[in-house]
Amino acid sequence: MIDKYKQAFQEEAREILVELESALLALGENSGDNELVGRAFRALHTIKGSGSMFGFDELAAFTHNLENAFDQVRNGRLEITPELINLSLTALDQIKVMLEETPGQGGSGSAAADVLMKLEQLTGKKAAPVKPAPAPLPASIPSTPGETKSWQIHFVPGPDLLRVGANPLLLIRELRVLGSARVSASTASLPSLANLDPERCYITWDIVLTTSAGREAISDVFIFVEGRCELSIVPVAERVAPPPAEPAVKKYPSYGRRAYDTPDNASSIRVPAAKLDQLVNLVGELVTVQARLGEIANRREDAEVGSVSEEIERLTTALRENSMGIRMLPIRATFERFRRLVHDLARDLSKEVELIIEGADTELDKTVIDQLHDPLMHIIRNSMDHGIEPPQTRLACGKPATANLLLSARHAGASVLIAVSDDGGGINADAVRERAIERGLVTADAHLSEAEIHSLIMAPGFSTARQVTDISGRGVGMDVVRRSVEALRGTIDISSQAGRGTRVTLRLPLTLAIIDGLLVRIGHAFFVLPLATTLECIELTREDVERANGKHVANVRGEIIPYIRLREYFGIQTERPEREQIMVAETDHGRYGFVVDQVLGDHQTVIKNMGRFYRHVQIVSGATILGNGSVALILDPQRLVQEAIGAMSLGHRAGHHNPNPRVQSMAV
Repeated sequence: MIDKYKQAFQEEAREILVELESALLALGENSGDNELVGRAFRALHTIKGSGSMFGFDELAAFTHNLENAFDQVRNGRLEITPELINLSLTALDQIKVMLEETPGQGGSGSAAADVLMKLEQLTGKKAAPVKPAPAPLPASIPSTPGETKSWQIHFVPGPDLLRVGANPLLLIRELRVLGSARVSASTASLPSLANLDPERCYITWDIVLTTSAGREAISDVFIFVEGRCELSIVPVAERVAPPPAEPAVKKYPSYGRRAYDTPDNASSIRVPAAKLDQLVNLVGELVTVQARLGEIANRREDAEVGSVSEEIERLTTALRENSMGIRMLPIRATFERFRRLVHDLARDLSKEVELIIEGADTELDKTVIDQLHDPLMHIIRNSMDHGIEPPQTRLACGKPATANLLLSARHAGASVLIAVSDDGGGINADAVRERAIERGLVTADAHLSEAEIHSLIMAPGFSTARQVTDISGRGVGMDVVRRSVEALRGTIDISSQAGRGTRVTLRLPLTLAIIDGLLVRIGHAFFVLPLATTLECIELTREDVERANGKHVANVRGEIIPYIRLREYFGIQTERPEREQIMVAETDHGRYGFVVDQVLGDHQTVIKNMGRFYRHVQIVSGATILGNGSVALILDPQRLVQEAIGAMSLGHRAGHHNPNPRVQSMAV
């Protein structure tokens, strides 16, 4: 049980460290912001107290010293300087290391001692040892000089305080750090043995604390159990008698969190990601079974079975939307983690860069978010090293010395667009082309568009840097980005203007599990096209084909739209019907049509991976099982169009090029 609570502490601590890092970086730019100082202090205090509570004593002792430094800042005895910010960030990295170590078996003593020595030099205050002694803390350690005052503290633990891993004795131990404490415990509320709940604390405490610390410092000791206890802190002169014990269920006031008279109404709970994945998998199986039921109901033409099928479909759809909604998270935490990266790179490269974040509340699937860190990190490193110029160069070009790096996210249908933009020098197309020719990626007489030149930087091992550094030059960054984005069934778009900057946009699906699609048929083969990118469906007759003089284009209300014949594309050898249908979809290259024999209707599509054998087939996102037990391929319209355009650039006509022999075997 205690291991479960330690794991919960580690998860919460990681989130708090992200908040702390954000506050420290913001303080570096706004040193006089007292609210930011308070955020940093509270984050450190929370980590220290929780760490001590769950056995991370080395971490708690180390964090306590940094907390003392920010207490000095809070009280006006220490100024925020770049040295303090950089040292605090180094200490934060050390806390991350300690957080992952087994409590009591840490191997980071020398590194922690080095940080504490520098902190002592900076603050002029003796640092406490990293490894606290196992004996009880001294009875009186006044935290700050000042007027000594006595406080009456009445502490009544809530019914589930022990269940969340809190230890009242550790709280009292922490009070002794502030000064001299006289403690008395009452067992008046202890029930008979038959009615005793072993996971509940029935003891209440009355403490007289003599300290130079103020009410806020005393209240901070109980910050982790706010709302899980009844607490009063009053000067001894104003002290009142504690209320009599009540045998009935007592209502506990909320101190910034939920009240414990309604413990079942928690605003949020933590659930392991594996359980959410299992839930989505089960919902996916339910969607497949519901499709089978719908197929049976349609064949039997039984009104009663049809009614039950429709009701189950409605409930399945609602369950699917709710389960997918649970997995949707804002991208804010991922974006905020890059503030530190930008800060450190700017320092190492001697550049001035301001990170701007937009659309941080944009939500997408947790599975997608978890795989975004590496590609975004490589894009940002490339931008900082290759794109953004040194301050002197920027000033000479008439630009501000401080560059802007924009990290943004927004929804676009069933996709999310995540962009990294800078106002640097842009991509040198001539240098990219020259380097590509050197490496044999293209021939010297090749005619390449700007987009094709930009795409070369994502080739494996490609780099325009002539010298390898710690930051770049090995040619692995953008290749990693390409492979990571493709694994997420996404696409990359690179746009750049010389002297004005570069923009890298990732188009990613909202979810990797279930999508809404349109089920279509070509001969005896079934396919699914994503509904989010589909605009409309129109008929294509043989007369329409003849009027186009053999060209693969259709006139849709005066707009000429090119189309791809999926029958010919996949090499399906069946007779073409008299009337075909064109599914018109929006792609990065404009509107394109996909010709099929028949549109069968909407389909809730549970995506199944195709396996490693088909990992190079980019135009297929996966497969799904239909209600009749057959398999339908899920097509990627973006990739289909890219393949068609690539075929045309090689002199082939769109729709007459089979990109991969495996695709034909899959379709057949």
